[in-house]
Amino acid sequence: MSQAPCSLTPQLLERLRAVRLLALDVDGVLSDGQLYFDSNGAEIKSFHVLDGHGLKLAKRFGIHVALITGRKSPMVAQRAASLGITHLFQGVESKLPVLRELCQQLAIRLDEVAYCGDDLPDLAAIHHSGVGISVPNAPRYIQQHANWVTERAGGQGAAREICDALLHAQGHWNELMESYLQVPN
Repeated sequence: MSQAPCSLTPQLLERLRAVRLLALDVDGVLSDGQLYFDSNGAEIKSFHVLDGHGLKLAKRFGIHVALITGRKSPMVAQRAASLGITHLFQGVESKLPVLRELCQQLAIRLDEVAYCGDDLPDLAAIHHSGVGISVPNAPRYIQQHANWVTERAGGQGAAREICDALLHAQGHWNELMESYLQVPN
């Protein structure tokens, strides 16, 4: 059928097969990490449409999705709602305890989690998850703790790259491609 969407090691693909929860930081992962403010002081964020569709696809194939962010933003809540993401945690300084609590609620082990982050508040979650992921725009000392650093930068398709890799590793890729290649009646 179609070529695999990623060129990851067999070991990493094996770890991705076990993932039942994809948890992501927002600033620097789903956005480019820059903060924009309008003249009234309202914060503005930019999100990549490919990331959003990838997260919807991951959910469609049974992968839980969570956003865990240190900042509080109505735009993040709006984006999560538009994508059907119900596991949203804002204003979180220490992300690993929140991730552990969510795993307990969902009856998921931490080794069944893929977590992507880009800064020090993400470090413990990256280190203790089954698949710790970072992005190329993260500091090198964060990347060194990750099992995988995406090729795409945060806010520029990194989340989509992760979702595509998960769907490929879990054997959903051909079904996904077929569903989009079918001609509607």
